[in-house]
Amino acid sequence: MEYVYAALLLHSAGKKVTEDGIAAVIKAAGMEVDSVRAKALVSALEGVNIEEAISKAAFAAPAQAAPAAPAAAAEAPKKEEKAKEKDKEKSEESGMEGLGALFG
Repeated sequence: MEYVYAALLLHSAGKKVTEDGIAAVIKAAGMEVDSVRAKALVSALEGVNIEEAISKAAFAAPAQAAPAAPAAAAEAPKKEEKAKEKDKEKSEESGMEGLGALFG
């Protein structure tokens, strides 16, 4: 992610996104640069309109977000979840007993 952030920072500063530019940003952040990753990112961004990609991502993010559940509806399943957790713990315990028999 650091490399993508570096590219976005360069773009927002009006600089060309290059391997050297990405390396400089990563170094300035106090991290070691992986030149292969920088080169791969520059190659992947070749011919990409970054502004257009950002605007598409901004519109796509809310569409992917899950709708929030009402608080009252969330309280009812809590009892069911506790019962399921207890059942799960019991099944895990029995599974561990089986493993004990395998390894004596």
